[in-house]
Amino acid sequence: MAKFSWQRWRGLLGIEASPVSHRERLISALGASIGVIIVYAVTLALLGPTHAPLLAAPIGATAVLLFAVPHSALSQPWPVIAGYAISTTIGVACATWLPNELLAAGAAVGGSVAAMYYLRCIHPPSGAIALMAVIGGDPIRALGFGFVLVPVLINVLAVVLVAIAFNALFAWRRYPAILSRSNTREAPVVKGYGAISHEDFVYALTEMESFIDVSEEDLLRIYALATGRNPKAEDATPGRN
Repeated sequence: MAKFSWQRWRGLLGIEASPVSHRERLISALGASIGVIIVYAVTLALLGPTHAPLLAAPIGATAVLLFAVPHSALSQPWPVIAGYAISTTIGVACATWLPNELLAAGAAVGGSVAAMYYLRCIHPPSGAIALMAVIGGDPIRALGFGFVLVPVLINVLAVVLVAIAFNALFAWRRYPAILSRSNTREAPVVKGYGAISHEDFVYALTEMESFIDVSEEDLLRIYALATGRNPKAEDATPGRN
């Protein structure tokens, strides 16, 4: 039986060898803390201590994306705001019109996933708010479709504004992501495609000073496809000759 190296186990378990600095990790943690404190305070004021923890939980997941992966496509304002809006609306509709809670819960999450796909606003924590609209209990059900605006969208707008303000303090963490592109050093013009090794990608990711939610292996595969190589072939990985 062949022995598994640590690299092999890391690949099987999906452990990312992140090149992000300790500074970046601490900044992400601080931003998430500030964002959740502000949003939780808003939720307490609107719903009280009984139901605030339930509603704040999905926002905690959103905070991870906004402050740890601010350049991710899943973290941008449209996916966050529209994802929550459409998912909450679908969740309330299912809770109102489907008498069976089990069926309503499944329809709420499944319908939200489909709607977010078509509207190009996939934001994973939104699935939790759709489910919460169904199983959150009578106080949430009593709000009806008003639940979409107060407190859901109020909280979402609050955390997005905090993310914009906080990330603006750091030049490499502009949010929304389009703001960071204007500050990026102009890439040199390359004629043709040279071989790029795994180490080259690691270096490039380190220089970006941000967690990129694409694995290095996927980047290598994208490069191979972009240059017309066959990723299944022995020499598909850039750098192999």
